[in-house]
Amino acid sequence: MHGFPENDAARAAATGPVEELELLLTAAEAYPALERAFLDARHSISASFRIFDLATRLRSPEARAIGDDWFDLMVHTLERGVSVRLVLADFDPIGAADLHRLCWNARRRLIAASEVARGGRLEVLSALHSAQAGLGARLALWPGAHAKLRSVLDDLNARSEAERRRFLEEAPGIARITRERPDGRIVAVPGLPDLTPATHHQKMAVFDGRQLYVGGLDLNERRYDTARHCRAPERTWHDVHAMVRGPVVRAAEQHLDGFLDIVAGRQAPGPAAPGFLRTLSRPARRAPFRFSPRPLVTEIERAHLSRIRAAERLIYLETQFFRHLPLARAMARRAEACPDLCAILVLPAAPEDVAFENSSGLDVRYGEHLQSRCLSLLYDAFGPDRVLVLSPVQPRRLAVEGRAELEDAPIIYVHSKVSIFDGQAAILSSANLNGRSMRWDTEAGLELTAPAHVALIRRRVMGHWLPREGDGQPDPAALDPGTAFEAWRVLADLNSRRKPDRREGFLVHYDSDPARKLGLPVPGAPPEIV
Repeated sequence: MHGFPENDAARAAATGPVEELELLLTAAEAYPALERAFLDARHSISASFRIFDLATRLRSPEARAIGDDWFDLMVHTLERGVSVRLVLADFDPIGAADLHRLCWNARRRLIAASEVARGGRLEVLSALHSAQAGLGARLALWPGAHAKLRSVLDDLNARSEAERRRFLEEAPGIARITRERPDGRIVAVPGLPDLTPATHHQKMAVFDGRQLYVGGLDLNERRYDTARHCRAPERTWHDVHAMVRGPVVRAAEQHLDGFLDIVAGRQAPGPAAPGFLRTLSRPARRAPFRFSPRPLVTEIERAHLSRIRAAERLIYLETQFFRHLPLARAMARRAEACPDLCAILVLPAAPEDVAFENSSGLDVRYGEHLQSRCLSLLYDAFGPDRVLVLSPVQPRRLAVEGRAELEDAPIIYVHSKVSIFDGQAAILSSANLNGRSMRWDTEAGLELTAPAHVALIRRRVMGHWLPREGDGQPDPAALDPGTAFEAWRVLADLNSRRKPDRREGFLVHYDSDPARKLGLPVPGAPPEIV
């Protein structure tokens, strides 16, 4: 057994639902830990991921000894007699055709690995969320959905016959709602296809019922990055995962065993478990004009609201999106009630598809509008002396365009989902701070309250962005809830004035103007859609 590292910077022990915690920053730390967990598994692995690409290269020396990529590791794991159950998130084939195809390609590679292996048992499920839009909603939305499907088919019909056939084999959801004309063109069949607005967004695995891997990181090459983040901006990816042991693992295993039945309405959700947080929704019954699923379990949202109400000195939020108005309003109320409370938010300078694909679709614009509203609430309630909104950039110049650059430097894309409340609690999960993650999608995470765990998370998550002192550690004042705000404000002010190669750490002030200019309200659209 490889076990947990003994290095105090990576490990903390406590009593309670989480007894041992290993914190994993970036895929450079998380992927080797996941590889070792597969190598150490003795009898069972139960997992659920949004993306799980077996073409991902192996990184740890232990895994590299048995092969080159995750296909080799999966074969090796099965041949050792380990049973693997893996739920892959499927996607609406019209709304997310590329992700739908990606899911089914991953499924095929997993099945191929099981055929190569000479032992073990693999169960792989491509799971579309059970909540679908009602008939009336589908009628209302059909013109837009039809235009999106037509775009997919136009692209498909521009390909060769062999490429078209392969695409339809890899995207069964598209194949079901299309037909081939005598001239070889692929066209939509008459009728109203299903529309599925929610998905399974969690990223987690349980090993032998003893160890849980959970957080914000899926498995593919796009998500691989190191703590230096020294690469083209579109290849950066900052994320946080955790490997834990303790009673919380049993709660996670029960969740993995039952969440598909719960979401489908075949099973009632179990009671809340200490330390383990979920978001679950299910179809809205007898609601033909409803587009959205019915929220069923909103533990991640409720935990955030509870911790916001109790915060006294510092709320630290590191997230891909800050778009959930109920959270922003709760923080605004707490700011007015508690004049000593400060807030630090670390956000990417722009959404991924805006920064790297120059996207300006309606969903993108609505998301930017919601985030601008949320940030405006914080600016108004806290005032300029009590709230910081920051974005990480690389300490170098690079010729990039648009919102892939901030303050003359290439951005670092933030995908992590960590919230820290004073020295009292931290939440680490797969959930963004948007309505989709709080209310619709299947999400999972941890609420950590042991002082050793909260201190470890504060030191590593917050400390990651900070310059190092002579002892190789961040300034303790920049980590203490009572003094961190001023230390971060001074650092961000200095960095935002300096040339990129003269900066310390990664942080500059977030620029809200581009998001405000791009943002657009969409009357009638549920905020959870983005």
